[in-house]
Amino acid sequence: MSTKAPNPVDKYVGSRVRMRRIMLGMSQEKLGEALGLTFQQVQKYEKGTNRVGASRLQQISEILQVPVSFLFEGGPGAIETANGFSEAASPTYVSDFLATSEGLALTRAFTRISDSKLRRSIVDLVEQIAAREVTAAT
Repeated sequence: MSTKAPNPVDKYVGSRVRMRRIMLGMSQEKLGEALGLTFQQVQKYEKGTNRVGASRLQQISEILQVPVSFLFEGGPGAIETANGFSEAASPTYVSDFLATSEGLALTRAFTRISDSKLRRSIVDLVEQIAAREVTAAT
């Protein structure tokens, strides 16, 4: 018996739910409580294993304090505009990174640094470290 792979849109919406939940410092248990669900059900939504119905999407967006559209922004099947550009705001790797606790923590800390020269130095340092990682792996 084969298991069906999650739909890319369901996975994407789930990752956006996870990202926003983490941004708010909310646990899966807390979100589940607010929704009247178990944390396991929240996990399944976040992984895209279970689809989220329209009324549940509305409820989740209210709890996470974002419009429903936030959960779809930049996802698979983004609508193309008249000028030929899609509405996807950033590459998938950006939202994937921000969906991790490390990515979110790094982003939060980095945006609190007001000195632009210091921020640039940090970016340069990280780029140098990443370049060494690539060189060491080859």
